[in-house]
Amino acid sequence: MLPQTLPLFPLHAVLLPGAALGLRVFEARYLDLVRECGRSGGSFGICLILQGKEVGAPAVPAAWGVEAQIEDFDVGADGVLVLRLRGGRRFHATGTRVRDNGLVVAEVHWCDRDSDDELRPEHGLLGTLLEHILEQAGGQFTGIGPAQLDQAAWVGWRLAELLPLAEQQRLQLLQEHDPHQRLDRLLEWIPGFDVPIEEPL
Repeated sequence: MLPQTLPLFPLHAVLLPGAALGLRVFEARYLDLVRECGRSGGSFGICLILQGKEVGAPAVPAAWGVEAQIEDFDVGADGVLVLRLRGGRRFHATGTRVRDNGLVVAEVHWCDRDSDDELRPEHGLLGTLLEHILEQAGGQFTGIGPAQLDQAAWVGWRLAELLPLAEQQRLQLLQEHDPHQRLDRLLEWIPGFDVPIEEPL
């Protein structure tokens, strides 16, 4: 499959599939990007910054990222545009270039959609942990049912979103194509977190 061109918005954060992210937009290159997406119906990608800063000179982005879909927008009290984004498809960037205005553009290959596999028995504890976390979080997670809590990919991404992971750890999960392998990785990391884990009854 031929790569597609996708403008990037490098951040010191990883956007995950299905996760929400608030983004303040004030630099001219990114305001132009938002206007362009609005006119064309296109999208842009969020990648973790490996070297550089979010403002000023173009940063060096990670080769893996997630498509950002604009769900809502507003203007803050300081006049800055605020976007509410939702993570979409994962992608792998095989090359980048910088436009005259400083915007980084990548040639990307879209990753396959996650399978609908159910949780395996060895990952049941992770489903229970996520259920406890969602009960505390409330908000957008209110009303989540057993069907979602039994989907390996959904459980993995929500744990990656809500657990106190380092951004480099989230980037590692983003590069993993197998939902069950992501859950294996999370199981390895969880002993280092101060989170309540209870064995299912």
